[in-house]
Amino acid sequence: MATSPARQRILDTAFRLFYARGLRAVGVDLLIAESGVAKATFYKHFPGKDDLVLAYLDRVDEVWTGQLQAAAAAGGDRPADQLVGLFDALGTACRREGYRGCAFLNAAAESAPGTPVHERTVAHKRQVRAWVRELAAEAGAARPEALARALTLLLDGGLASGALDADPAVADQARESARELVAVAMSDTP
Repeated sequence: MATSPARQRILDTAFRLFYARGLRAVGVDLLIAESGVAKATFYKHFPGKDDLVLAYLDRVDEVWTGQLQAAAAAGGDRPADQLVGLFDALGTACRREGYRGCAFLNAAAESAPGTPVHERTVAHKRQVRAWVRELAAEAGAARPEALARALTLLLDGGLASGALDADPAVADQARESARELVAVAMSDTP
């Protein structure tokens, strides 16, 4: 489905501003001014701010999931190596100029449980964990759900710590911890 240039400008603006400043700090008037669209055009594409926030999170999901999957694939042919390799996406993220942590964790912190925005963040985290669980099962982990939970906790902790510590080396530490978790999980396999 083709996206109109105006809708694309609004989304591009939201992508930049929501991540840099936060969901609550960015109002509709600023989004309209920065994207260069008329108010009526904005509301034609996004009847409410939450509609735009959800579209922003969909875009973030597409980008981040793509980065995770590409990093995993670059880790090697073996699923166990891919479980460690996916942490290279964390390293790339933490080294990016303007890095402010995980957009989903940031959005969850700014939204009330049960709201569509909060539910979208939860859905993303579940999807990532399900994918990691599939890799863990393919790798032959005796307890793939437990390994997936541990690795995604480590990933989320690395995303948060990378922003809090402002030290991209946290990604290297997370990757090494992931390597150890995967090795232990594989040695527990009968």
